[in-house]
Amino acid sequence: MTNLLDRRQLIRGAAFAGGSFALSAWMPAWAQTSSSGIAALLPMVSGQDIALTIARQTMRIDGRLSHAIGINGTVPGPLIRLREGQNVRLTVNNDLDEDSSIHWHGLLVPPQFDGVPGISFPGIKPRSRYLYEFPIKQSGTYWYHSHSGMQEQLGLYGPIVIDPAGDDPVASDREHVIVLSDHSQMSPEAIFRKMKQMPGYFNYQKQTLGGLLAGKNQSLEQRAMWGGMRMDPTDIADVNGSTYTFLVNGHGPEDNWTALFSPGECVRLRVINASSMTTFNVRIPGLKLTIVQADGQNVRPVMVDEFQIGVAETYDVVVQPSDDTAYTLVGESVDRSGMARATLAPRAGMAAAVPALRKRPLASMKDMGMGDVGAMDMAGSGDPNGAAVDHAAMGHDMGGMAPGSKMAGIAPASAAIPGMSGGDTMQNMSMTGMDMKMRDFSNAPTIAKNPGVQTVSMNPVDRTGEPGQGLENVGHRVLVYRDLMALDRNPDVRAPSRSLDIHLTGNMERFMWSFDGVKMSDATEPFAFTEGERVRVTLINDTMMAHPIHLHGHFFELVTGHGNHAPRKHTVIVQPGGKVSWDLTADAVGDWAFHCHMLYHMMAGMMRTVSVRPRGEAA
Repeated sequence: MTNLLDRRQLIRGAAFAGGSFALSAWMPAWAQTSSSGIAALLPMVSGQDIALTIARQTMRIDGRLSHAIGINGTVPGPLIRLREGQNVRLTVNNDLDEDSSIHWHGLLVPPQFDGVPGISFPGIKPRSRYLYEFPIKQSGTYWYHSHSGMQEQLGLYGPIVIDPAGDDPVASDREHVIVLSDHSQMSPEAIFRKMKQMPGYFNYQKQTLGGLLAGKNQSLEQRAMWGGMRMDPTDIADVNGSTYTFLVNGHGPEDNWTALFSPGECVRLRVINASSMTTFNVRIPGLKLTIVQADGQNVRPVMVDEFQIGVAETYDVVVQPSDDTAYTLVGESVDRSGMARATLAPRAGMAAAVPALRKRPLASMKDMGMGDVGAMDMAGSGDPNGAAVDHAAMGHDMGGMAPGSKMAGIAPASAAIPGMSGGDTMQNMSMTGMDMKMRDFSNAPTIAKNPGVQTVSMNPVDRTGEPGQGLENVGHRVLVYRDLMALDRNPDVRAPSRSLDIHLTGNMERFMWSFDGVKMSDATEPFAFTEGERVRVTLINDTMMAHPIHLHGHFFELVTGHGNHAPRKHTVIVQPGGKVSWDLTADAVGDWAFHCHMLYHMMAGMMRTVSVRPRGEAA
């Protein structure tokens, strides 16, 4: 039976949340306050029969016109509002000169209506229409987007809200949909080409000689170490604020999109990360955030000051602004190269101080898959993102490195690394000159051995109890996956009958991405499941970049120690060098997409098919 969360519970919980925000008086040039502000609601469609038209258009962001692909003339597309238990017919007209599609992200639909060309249907041909028709089996906050080429980057996405058939367990006086996204004046094809041609093309936050002389970030020795491994500790986001403008409901920071409230109201914010490549860190300085839903599934209330939201995730948040004043909603990109910004205010035209961008994070040895060795970080003494490294403990002698040497500066075979198993040593790393490759395939015998696999994590660890990169020492409470508990008992609490490990692999220098070293175009077999079976899937990140992994057609339960109330999700961030386990009930027969929701990672190959075969069918 559902436990209703009334307004008093939400308010009472806020009293136990700690942390505070220090607002900066400095307002960056890219976020100068608009004098007017935009308080318009998203356009909405609802009912049994809904018509959507995909077409090219222009959109104005912070005063600049930009090419886009929209739905019914808007970016984001209109809010689709439905009710649990109804049937819906969605007629999608494709007015483009190219194939298109719409995927209903997180919705449990028949496979032929899932909207993934090449897997579940052929796509929608130019100047034609396609009818999606299915029952609504759930409630919550979801979204929709194109699964054709790179149209999603150009604006083909929109929000979905499904009201429950009965009482909503979340009580609020008002609600707003917050669609976070990223947009570039550069075409997605050009973005993809530049990343393939030059690693770190968009990274304008690399370490500099000036920073070294000023004693910032890594020391010379540490920089030489990372350079020898061909690793860049500032490579946190492939595409960032150097080319992206970060949007709220299609509006840039200068537009000052505004969500209205009356003081004392409980306001529900349905936050959707509809970006192509951006992980956002979300906070509202001066307000506590009560997390009440994750990926459309109700959770027990969690009071935090900030949460990280990966591409394609959704979180519902309740806030209670009591004063007649404005608050800034901050969606800071994970590498802190920019932010999406909106205002929560009693009246349009108001604005609050916009906090300065925080110091950009540096990757650590833990992000490299060295597990507990991450405590001996290489970020440099005094850096808030890591401790000074003990090179003696690591067995490194940088002075012994010389061009052309092999194994130079690496500990002898007898020098084991803390956190590694008995016989494992640094000898598994080979170095030609300064090119160190950590590819010990004995740790992952199922991975294909090819140039698309740059590293294999030596000691990946479960990081679901940690905040995301750069949030370790922010001084207030940040949501972690282990905070999440399902409000209701999970529908299937059987123990798994088998387990499956899937490695997230890549070569960051060549911008190659895959599962188990096999990209989508080279895959000959799907990940196969049998209808009704219960499987524990463990995702192991062998790369130094976080990946939001999405499974179509299903929800899964994160294995985070909450038993029958494990949080149910459709998308999960796997932190660099980390691993995440989830239990899956394969209850939807058919072929389904399984992929990283970083658009360009998916396009580069980090996508596979999951095939659920009918019970009794031969494998």
